[in-house]
Amino acid sequence: MEILINVILLAFLAMTALSLAFTKDLFASVMLTGIYSLLSAGFFVLMDAVDVAFTEAAVGAGISTILMLTTLTMTGRFENRKLHHPKIALSVVIVTGIMLVMGTVDMPAFGSPSAPAQTHVAPYYIQQSAQDIDIPNIVTSVLASYRGFDTFGEVVVVFTAVIGVLALLEFARVERADSEKPVPMLQHKILRIVSKILIPPIMLFALYVQFHGEYSPGGGFQAGVIFASSIILYAMLFGIEQTRKAVSVPVVKVLSALGVLIYGSVGIASMLNGGTYLNYSVLAENDVTGQHIGIIVIELGVGITVATAMILIFLTFARRIGKTEEETA
Repeated sequence: MEILINVILLAFLAMTALSLAFTKDLFASVMLTGIYSLLSAGFFVLMDAVDVAFTEAAVGAGISTILMLTTLTMTGRFENRKLHHPKIALSVVIVTGIMLVMGTVDMPAFGSPSAPAQTHVAPYYIQQSAQDIDIPNIVTSVLASYRGFDTFGEVVVVFTAVIGVLALLEFARVERADSEKPVPMLQHKILRIVSKILIPPIMLFALYVQFHGEYSPGGGFQAGVIFASSIILYAMLFGIEQTRKAVSVPVVKVLSALGVLIYGSVGIASMLNGGTYLNYSVLAENDVTGQHIGIIVIELGVGITVATAMILIFLTFARRIGKTEEETA
């Protein structure tokens, strides 16, 4: 079964690569990458990597696809023919594919117990996680504690992406008069009514994923994307201006920086208590309790930054689209 899934994924990846190399339709390219992300999420579920599948489905097939489609409304659906060189792109794909295949020759067999990943850090995480951190979800203990530096770096990267988008697009927009602002989806009353019913449960589920990540698949990254998706759904159905009235953009900007600050402050608090940076054990008299406190706080910081970052990026792109429409008109 696993071999069949691998073959299907590789075949779809090859088809996607060839399609991206020859197609001029950027919309088709976005759809193909979104489908591949969704298939990858299903593959991760079958491999019992539910946390990774959760992230891939939410970020890869969800938010990323929405943001790329939003970008297409600014850049246009079709690629510039003057810059289109399918032979060069195909050559790069073929060379890269050959190198990847060559790289797998020396790799150990899939699932081999003698693989380096199975004989070094993985056994330690599995055997010591219960004693060091005492939470059921080992993935959370690895990402939030053992590899806290890596996760902190990922949060900083997300925050940096927001700064880049705001620097490029935020100050280049043109405000439109209220009378000129269209009300989207006005004719789709069913969608608007159903969305009003679904958005609160989506936000509630995001909070569940946020604070239940120690015991089941989830955590700050997944919760942040789910929460942001509810705001983006509201914006798509009720309009950007209506969303900006409901969600204060200045507050969202502050929260995006606050999440990173919360994460970094936990490391400073660890140092002030006599430990090393991001060593949560010193945050309480009991090492395990300190680990729990640290993980909960840094996951909260991750969730805040990811949610606000996705909201800011979408709203900034959407406002820039309004300016582009005015210029073309």
